[in-house]
Amino acid sequence: MEEVRRVADPESFSLAVGAGEELRRIAVSWRPGRGAPVVWLGGFKSDMASTKARHLDRWAELNGRPLLRFDYSGHGRSEGRFEKGTIGRWLEETLAVIGHCLTGPPILVGSSMGGWIALLAARHEGLRASGLHPGAVVLIAPAVDFTEELMWKGLPPQARSEIEEKGVFLRPSAYSPEPYPITRELIEEGRRHLLLGGPIRLGCAVHILQGMRDPDVPWRHALTLMEHLPDDQSVITLISDGDHRLSRDEDLARLVAAIEGFEAV
Repeated sequence: MEEVRRVADPESFSLAVGAGEELRRIAVSWRPGRGAPVVWLGGFKSDMASTKARHLDRWAELNGRPLLRFDYSGHGRSEGRFEKGTIGRWLEETLAVIGHCLTGPPILVGSSMGGWIALLAARHEGLRASGLHPGAVVLIAPAVDFTEELMWKGLPPQARSEIEEKGVFLRPSAYSPEPYPITRELIEEGRRHLLLGGPIRLGCAVHILQGMRDPDVPWRHALTLMEHLPDDQSVITLISDGDHRLSRDEDLARLVAAIEGFEAV
């Protein structure tokens, strides 16, 4: 029987991103190990202590795999106000953390909004130039272009008016007793990063895990994304009874299997 390989507890630290009034300290957890490093990219209003992130940390500990987790500004233990967050801001933090911690190509694992950020990072020339272009991407209910396709287009006229006139709309959340703010800056800045208007060329393999009972990211949205991944090895797993979280034991097993399927990366 193969001996289980364990590594030390992850290193926790904060990384300064930005300058002047835009400076914010990002909470980072880095677990060293062997093989391609796995980078966890969480969702909107989520953090690195979520069920899936903690499950991956346990998997990394037991298998001696390197794992990088962090909280976007305004999330979890990181500094900053959530209301100031935009896709570009959180992408900047993602690139800074990856550039600071890694020395080789990672496997990016993006959940919900993190799926959109994973795709943006995979296309970023800075990672490619520094030898950190991902070898593979795993997406869980990827909310690509969600600020436009899944938020703005689905908001009632009154909510749109509040965003345009007041700059913010407090939207009730199914995952928290507190509503979360949708700001005008989030919507408008998000339009600079839309991907579904043409082919999304990543230069690496992609595996999508998508629940068919997901009320937040419809499974047809994931199929639309697949249609925009023409040149890469892309696989989608549709889970007939899966919800948005995909955090059941069987869902977590699928997530680990998807990552391990890229062992040769």
